[in-house]
Amino acid sequence: MDTAAPDASAGLVFRDATDGDVDTLVALIESAYRGDSSRAGWTTEADILEGQRTDPEGVLQVIKSSDSRLLTVERDGLIVACCQLEHRGTHAYFGMFAVSPALQGAGLGKVIIAEAERQARATWDATEMHMTVISVREDLIAWYERRGYRRTGRMTPFPYGDERFGIPQRTDLQFELLVKQLV
Repeated sequence: MDTAAPDASAGLVFRDATDGDVDTLVALIESAYRGDSSRAGWTTEADILEGQRTDPEGVLQVIKSSDSRLLTVERDGLIVACCQLEHRGTHAYFGMFAVSPALQGAGLGKVIIAEAERQARATWDATEMHMTVISVREDLIAWYERRGYRRTGRMTPFPYGDERFGIPQRTDLQFELLVKQLV
């Protein structure tokens, strides 16, 4: 009996997002983090933030920026994941990471972050990958630590009062910088 896990990378197509992908990407990002649909996966922020995670203008801004890419991941012709890569000198910034809640927990995220790191090195010769994570998201931070990211203790405030980033349900939200050396 073969008990090997299926290959999470099977059938994946990585490409840069286009203007025509904006609505699909907004829906994907929202489904991964906000509202009841996000509870199907483990990356939900529904208990700490209500409202939107992103909007069409924010996604389009990433697509159009000359120093940024919105890496889109398809399987069987459907967009199943995405992540932002932004060139910032010697490092790249990783953000806007979303995997369809129905596909979370099967290794797809590991494949995508590894490809994002590979592309940051190959495209921009980046030596580090940076990201910010809401500091109370201990499970998510632990997942990134297992991928080689380290906590820096460097915090930036959550943009309370700016509903473009959501409506906080608690008063202790802040972002922590995580860093990984890309070798």
